[in-house]
Amino acid sequence: MFTAQPSPSTLSSSTIQHFPTVRRSETITGGGRKIGGFTRQNANNVPGFQSTVQSKHQSIRTVISSEGAKLVEKSQGSNGPLASSSVSGGMEVRAAVTIRRKMKENITDKLEDQWESFMNGIGRGILLQLISEDIDPITRSGKSAESYVRGFPKPSNHPFVVEYAANFRVPNDFGRPGAILITNFLDKEFYLVEIVVHNFSQEPQFFPANTWIHSRKDNPESRIIFKNQAYLPSQTPDGIKDLRREDLLSIRGNGKGERKMHERIYDYAPYNDLGNPDKSDELARPSLGGNEQPYPRRCRTGRRPTKKDPLSESRIEKPHPIYVPRDEAFEEIKQNTFSAGRLKALLHNLIPLIASTLSSSDNPFTCFSEIDKLYNDGVLLKDEDQKDVIKNQFLTNLMNQVFTVGGRLLKYEIPAVIKRDRFAWLRDNEFARQALAGVNPVNIELLKELPILSKLDPAVYGPPESAITRELIEQELFGMSVEKAIEDKRLFILDYHDMLLPFIEGMNSLPGRKAYASRTIFFYTPTGILRPIIIELSLPPSSNSPRKKHVFVHGHDATTHWIWKQAKAHVCSNDAGIHQLVNHWGMAVEDPSMPCGVKLVIEDYPYAADGLLIWSAIKELVASYVDHYYSDPSSITSDVELQAWWNEIKNKGHFDKRDETWWPNLGTKEDLSSILTIMIWVASGQHAAINFGQYPFGGYVPNHPTLMRKLIPGEGDPAYEKFLLDPVHTFLSSLPTQLQATKIMAVQDTLSTHSPDEEYLHQLHNVQSTSIKDPEVLKLFEKFSAKLEDIERTINERNRNIGLKNRSGAGIPPYELLLPSSGPGVTGRGIPNSISI
Repeated sequence: MFTAQPSPSTLSSSTIQHFPTVRRSETITGGGRKIGGFTRQNANNVPGFQSTVQSKHQSIRTVISSEGAKLVEKSQGSNGPLASSSVSGGMEVRAAVTIRRKMKENITDKLEDQWESFMNGIGRGILLQLISEDIDPITRSGKSAESYVRGFPKPSNHPFVVEYAANFRVPNDFGRPGAILITNFLDKEFYLVEIVVHNFSQEPQFFPANTWIHSRKDNPESRIIFKNQAYLPSQTPDGIKDLRREDLLSIRGNGKGERKMHERIYDYAPYNDLGNPDKSDELARPSLGGNEQPYPRRCRTGRRPTKKDPLSESRIEKPHPIYVPRDEAFEEIKQNTFSAGRLKALLHNLIPLIASTLSSSDNPFTCFSEIDKLYNDGVLLKDEDQKDVIKNQFLTNLMNQVFTVGGRLLKYEIPAVIKRDRFAWLRDNEFARQALAGVNPVNIELLKELPILSKLDPAVYGPPESAITRELIEQELFGMSVEKAIEDKRLFILDYHDMLLPFIEGMNSLPGRKAYASRTIFFYTPTGILRPIIIELSLPPSSNSPRKKHVFVHGHDATTHWIWKQAKAHVCSNDAGIHQLVNHWGMAVEDPSMPCGVKLVIEDYPYAADGLLIWSAIKELVASYVDHYYSDPSSITSDVELQAWWNEIKNKGHFDKRDETWWPNLGTKEDLSSILTIMIWVASGQHAAINFGQYPFGGYVPNHPTLMRKLIPGEGDPAYEKFLLDPVHTFLSSLPTQLQATKIMAVQDTLSTHSPDEEYLHQLHNVQSTSIKDPEVLKLFEKFSAKLEDIERTINERNRNIGLKNRSGAGIPPYELLLPSSGPGVTGRGIPNSISI
């Protein structure tokens, strides 16, 4: 692990450049906290000092309180004191402190800015302590020099960013600076971009921060900012070793106390806050975790338990924020972008008046033109309701953020799936294409054997055999035998049966909700077209019917045609529910002759073909980076921080699965490269592929409904005659209602939106240009960025290739979800550095 500061907004900078770190355990002893061989004394024990860390009576860190600061400054003058041994002469160095202010400020914010500028101007706002990499022979800790930020802010070339200065006098033998301690005496936190120290050598010394510095009134301890030089633990200069350990300890939780919004502490807890039993028994929810319901751990917040269930944690309701480590919270631009979308998504909760207006017409869609109006006209408010809104100034201001012209509400862009061809979603080849190039292209698998068997308990869920038989499949293979189709890898399955069947009874008991557990068989024709041929929809067995498995084929008559459409809609609803939950490569075989080491079973598989390019680039970068820092074969096992990080992931983050045998070892450079490649891919490329297509594909509700409200009518059902008379109405009334649809679309629109300040994977060399000093590593980042630019050109060429029918052709939208670059908004493309939602 490395000491250099990570940038909180990017995955790559926390897992490629500076890997996530784990703190050693600590014990409470006497009046202070014991850290290894050191003891941090209680602040009240030392007059004039807020906190002191001692080792054999030698101070390794001092944070001066307001009283102590006055005494020091009085004796040392404007240049600040020397905390290292006294010397004559020395040299002057200057620190440029870059701070970012809020973009949207009210009058109070502006007044506070003026006050803070005044406090900094007179040298009473921010204290810096420069720490050398060299040991002071007297204190036996890093040599240090202190100074307050002094002077009024100087504007920069960037809006909302200002620069302050601090001057130090340091001895000639001070050595190279390795860290800066920063104490905020102001009344509120501020966002520190970086500190640059000049005059130490031929080049400036960069201390990248990109972090919130808490106020001393919230936490008396200073923040530690390290220089942009990465070190393994064993290579850390002596002057900053203790600071490295202390910085790790400061963000490690101990399972106690309620977290405060200014904190950066990481800790673990089970998902025991999903319900709200104190509000209503109907809102009670079980905790996730344990042997029966194993689940990864969440970020611990330490809120009080609920009154009705002491094992459940109470929830935080809006507008109160939920704790996340401070630097992980949304930046202001991202928060504004997300809030605008959230306003649409939660409109019915925020403004009861509008909710009642919409719900009064919350009917099923009766024709497809009503769906089209959502994109052409929006949802209209009645004139009398608009008058009521205007009377309320708060509602008027709120509505101005949501309305488009003409009193229209919730008007949406035309989703990509119907922009070129309004009827493409109806066709079987588009249904199959989206299994390879849609919003969820990760669950289709090879069908390797028959019969298809369930792994669920047959005593509970009935016979394990699927109703999809060899004979049914063979009827759809144009004379090819099932054995030949399996041998030639031409049969594929989308199997949600076992994942969903245990939940179907509960889902179908909800008002207005009906669902099946589905299996879909696809045939990859000799002409290179993937076709859905059979759909099985299953319900839990009952005493009247121990086997409730229905099989549907596409057929050729009108009745079978419409039933087949309903069956496909139920599959899409399953797909939307499974989306993002279970992901894997199911579709490649090892082939050392191929550039990525694998060969795709279906060559025209846009997600996998483009994803392998991104994966390969990430793998190459990570392997080179790991090899650069871990040159010694034993350096992986000897890196105590790295081993503790991996141990924490397994034993705390995934406590319920900690003893599984499938956990990879972390003993070699190859092990580390493989682990990091998977993490980075999942949080960048894979997430982009399954997240930013939600509105382009799901924004048109008939194409990818998130829920279904009716089962498929069968002969003898009362609804069957109505279906025969009006199949369009039956189909549309099975989809979400108009209000449900607009809510779903609002959420998908928000989730698919790129923030204007998004940092993308191909910009890594720019993002890290000052965050790390090593020129060889910067060259690796530049090479990686150039590789991604080449990949973008390759993907664009593939999208123009008329032979690749899953990404080009009449009315077919190009597959762009894995293009590295993007602009802001709903673009259906772009790979951010990390998951930021």
